Amino acid sequence: MQLDVAIIGAGPAGLMAAEAVIAAGRKPVIFDAMPSPGRKFLMAGKSGLNITHTDPEAIFLSRYSSGAPVLREAVRQFGPEDIRAWMAGLGATSFEGSSGRVFPVGMKASPLLRAWLKRLEQGGARLLTRQRWTGWDETGALVFETPEGGKQVRARSTVFACGGASWAKLGSDGAWKNLFDAAGLATEPFAPSNMGVLIDWPDELVRLAGAPVKPVQISVGIGPARMTSRGECVVTQTGLEGGAIYALSAALREAHRATGGAALELDLAPDLEAPALAKRFARLDPKLSLANRLRKAARLDGARLALARRYLKRDIIHTTETLAAAIKALSLPVRGFAPMDRAISTAGGVGWEALDDQLMLIGRPGCFVAGEMIAWDAPTGGYLLTACLSTGRLAGRAAADYARQT
Repeated sequence: MQLDVAIIGAGPAGLMAAEAVIAAGRKPVIFDAMPSPGRKFLMAGKSGLNITHTDPEAIFLSRYSSGAPVLREAVRQFGPEDIRAWMAGLGATSFEGSSGRVFPVGMKASPLLRAWLKRLEQGGARLLTRQRWTGWDETGALVFETPEGGKQVRARSTVFACGGASWAKLGSDGAWKNLFDAAGLATEPFAPSNMGVLIDWPDELVRLAGAPVKPVQISVGIGPARMTSRGECVVTQTGLEGGAIYALSAALREAHRATGGAALELDLAPDLEAPALAKRFARLDPKLSLANRLRKAARLDGARLALARRYLKRDIIHTTETLAAAIKALSLPVRGFAPMDRAISTAGGVGWEALDDQLMLIGRPGCFVAGEMIAWDAPTGGYLLTACLSTGRLAGRAAADYARQT
């Protein structure tokens, strides 16, 4: 089979690449290993599709752990306002939430995906499912396993948008990495990102599974590597999960790599400075129990109160100043991270040094890479999907240009 542009992966990066190929006047064929497209995209939209964010450009770009010029330029060329306009073109009006996150009015991903697939089909794209890419043959043709058996496909150019290595049951199993490595295309090891942390809870905290910890400010690391996140998280039977934890993924991984362990520092009263909190404690009857002092002065309740009661060191609770300081810096030891397959996303993949400024593999001319296959990292909040869409668009346009010239 001889194709114009082959796209491997029918997630948001692959579908956006297909749209860019069509806009350039070429005909893409999209291959996906799963029985239906966009499975992780649909899962992301189950509780509300947060597709981008309204941060100012400089702040938005700072959310990415990789400062690669190619990534920055791709997001500038197709950023939050462009994504909102693109959604509107598919009949999906968007709105900005109180935190700056952007959602479709209907909140769900499925209507947007249906409209998108319809437009791609009308533009001439073909979608082939249950087509698992298994590498290249000795002539350079793409090899696939299909329900009808193996097949070889030749294309003038190819966009790889196979995803990272989280949520394997939805198609992002990272199997492509072994194929790239076997072909001599260097990759970086995968690591979980936007993942929960594992903490050895005592029984009384295990029983709080599902309880929110809010408001809270969480810090990790020391010196220049220190990162802080404010928001909320949730107690699980094995640790903590949630936005305030996910935003610290890179710092947690680095702390664990550097020292073999990591610790979270929780500010359980982020709206109060330590001196003001100490004054509140000083005004209370010293005969009150610790729990009542924490409730009245620091306004702690629920999971925050339970965490304070369990992890406050008894030798520092006897003066108002040391108690206030401890509430502002409660240390929780982290045993490890939730398994990579339960992470929202992954770090690692194809390094920027292996790609040119059009996302083409330097060691494989005509082959382009997009989305979570590339070694960038970002927190939740719309940044992940924005980078997938913007790199997909860049790779698709470049693949169409390459196909035109060959």
